[in-house]
Amino acid sequence: MAHHHTQTNHMAYQPHMEVIESNILDQVLTLGTTYNPDTVTADQVRTALAKDRRDIQDFSALLSPAADPLLEEMAAAAKVETARQFGGNVSLFTPLYLANYCVNHCTYCGFGRDNPIRRGKLTFDETRRELTAIAATGLDEILLLTGESREISDLTYIGEAVKLASEMFSTVGLEIYPLNTDEYAYLHACGADFVNVYQETYCPETYDRVHPDGPKRAFPYRFHAQERAIRGGMRGASFGALLGLGEFRRDAFSAGLHAYFLQQKYPHAEIAFSVPRFRSFLGQSERDLSPVGERQLLQVMLAYRLFLPFAGLTISTRERAGFRDHVIGLCATKISAGVLVGVGGHDLEPKGDEQFEIADARSVEEIHRMIQSRGLQPVYTDYIRGD
Repeated sequence: MAHHHTQTNHMAYQPHMEVIESNILDQVLTLGTTYNPDTVTADQVRTALAKDRRDIQDFSALLSPAADPLLEEMAAAAKVETARQFGGNVSLFTPLYLANYCVNHCTYCGFGRDNPIRRGKLTFDETRRELTAIAATGLDEILLLTGESREISDLTYIGEAVKLASEMFSTVGLEIYPLNTDEYAYLHACGADFVNVYQETYCPETYDRVHPDGPKRAFPYRFHAQERAIRGGMRGASFGALLGLGEFRRDAFSAGLHAYFLQQKYPHAEIAFSVPRFRSFLGQSERDLSPVGERQLLQVMLAYRLFLPFAGLTISTRERAGFRDHVIGLCATKISAGVLVGVGGHDLEPKGDEQFEIADARSVEEIHRMIQSRGLQPVYTDYIRGD
């Protein structure tokens, strides 16, 4: 079956993409392709739950269908781990989309280059206005995002936004196109603390099919982005798969391994997970997308917490308010608030269309009150920042 007449092999690097020496990709692909969740027994799940520290084998059991009837026990164990590692602290942040121009043709994304959406990009002055409006809500952590267009959102443009943000926020995260090590070092010098990169799917065949064209087509370059970011001086990196794009248990397992092996290699790196599920965009029917239910999403989150107790775990506004409230303190340690996923809109009129439909539009104040009502502590300042 021919598809889209792509010139490049999805496992090959494209020009200007840095190649680093790392065996993590091989380890993850080898274990990921041999993972068969259906062979796990309830006894193996119980064994995993009984341990204080869990290995890869235990993690694979906790993600399996056999663990589903033991979700209550998993939740109880995860709650203990979360309290031990994070106290009652829940971090708040919000994303700011600087631009939504993209050169990739990803079949599942609203920002895809061929989609007829309104594109926008904030100027320096507009970025300052948006950041000022966000800072006024009390938030102290910001996540800066762009679509994947090096031409329109170049490194200098992103660097200037980071410098502005770091004057107003104690923590600045980035969710942009993958970079080379020296470019990550440059943005770190501008004031960026951590980087989110999501592999979307760890199955090379599925990856090939859903990324027919664009720089994102290069699977290994995207895979090694977190490692290049850590080598470039970033304090931490976030991992995740778009659950439902491929076989979700295998993708969740592979993302967990990816973070685990990176943590072993760079013990000082702070690792975190995000667990986005498919959401419709531009009237795409939810039915057309492979289903991962809330119960399955919860299982993935609990498995991450039990396997890597110290990892941050973010719950997105893609999920409904009731679910977000439930996972806070149980396994999630970070929640977004006052979220807008278009370009602009905090102080300015919106300049560009949204990336996906959000399901929880609560303000910072409302999220703050919800966290307190659950006996937890909303945290705005990342007090561990060292220079």
